[in-house]
Amino acid sequence: MIQQRRREMAAEIKPIRSSHPTKPISTDRPVLVSKIEGSGDDVNAAVLLNGGTAVISVSDDKSVRIWQRRDSGQYWPSVCHFLTYIPSCLHYKPDTKRLFLGLDNGTVIEFTVAQDYNSINQVREYLSHQSRVTDVIFCPASEWVLSAARDKFFVYHCTESGRRLGGHQCSGWCTALQYDAKSKHTFVGDYSGQITMLKLEETGPQVITVLKGHNGSIRSLAWDIDRQLLFSGSFDQSVIVWDIGGGKGTAFELQGHTKVSALVYGSRSHQLISGGEDATIVFWDMKASRQETPEWLQADSCQYCERPFFWNIRAMMDQKQIGLRQHHCRKCGKAVCDSCSSKRSCIPIMGFEFDVRVCDTCHSTISDQDRSSLAKFHEVKHSIVSMDLDEEAGILLTVGQDRVMKIWEVSSLLN
Repeated sequence: MIQQRRREMAAEIKPIRSSHPTKPISTDRPVLVSKIEGSGDDVNAAVLLNGGTAVISVSDDKSVRIWQRRDSGQYWPSVCHFLTYIPSCLHYKPDTKRLFLGLDNGTVIEFTVAQDYNSINQVREYLSHQSRVTDVIFCPASEWVLSAARDKFFVYHCTESGRRLGGHQCSGWCTALQYDAKSKHTFVGDYSGQITMLKLEETGPQVITVLKGHNGSIRSLAWDIDRQLLFSGSFDQSVIVWDIGGGKGTAFELQGHTKVSALVYGSRSHQLISGGEDATIVFWDMKASRQETPEWLQADSCQYCERPFFWNIRAMMDQKQIGLRQHHCRKCGKAVCDSCSSKRSCIPIMGFEFDVRVCDTCHSTISDQDRSSLAKFHEVKHSIVSMDLDEEAGILLTVGQDRVMKIWEVSSLLN
């Protein structure tokens, strides 16, 4: 029984085997280094520690675990701490060893982690919400802990006094957070697909704007602190890049998944990594020049052949023909009928890595060079729940719906 229990808790290193044994594995792809398979229930989130030599995870079995890599290469839990309620999210500051957990009952708990990662000690509880906490961020510069939850509220507390500083109610379940410590702006994504931008002060938050572009729930947010770009991943299959610093609103879209569930950003390499329920991770080169996606134009008739759409009753009667369904060209945004947009093409410079509908006129202007991909797609063989990136060490952690955590060597993709 003891040996069986050890096998369940340990994480085996399983090297990737090439389907062509005579050929070396390409380095221009993620290389699986380790798998951690000891969780007894769904893993909600995890982060890398100390260059990947340790991992903190929180699970539906109400546990927070610290996994340390042993000399054998296996990961064993040095901490397995059980809580009263399910920990649903976490945020960790490695320089101060401060760990913040959001719980299923709406509470945020602060811990300190021992220097040797062999114990954790509770510091304070924050009674933040009335339901499941979906994201939590700690800002040491201001000593604020920010949290968002399914009660539709974003709140923030002072970690020195434990006092609640303010809150804001969003239009739907709050699902994701990002924070710019320098400007004290926070971004709250919600289930309705909106992102609320707030300016935080000691006296409370001020609403700056609401970003509307997704037609599915926001699942993850990432922030480029240098260029002031916000990345939002949604269940509507897209990642939207918002030009916050330039004040231009939507910069462009990236489409490469069925459902986007996680985002991480490498500030040194300018690589955005997206993970989806399609068991795929995509590396987006954010140094590449891209074009803004056009707004969809509205018209009562096809803007090429002028045949009426089905709601244009007067034109249908005058022309004595049945109305057509309206479509849109993804390149120019014109309202077109199916006959005038029968072609499909990828347009990577506009973020469309898969074939999308384009009008016949635009299709003739797209060259083979225009179809060159600006992203790299890789299968990870589990549906992504969350991710964490250690850019300096060149490793990526993926958490799957299969209760497995995988550690990948990705340094060749971050150049």
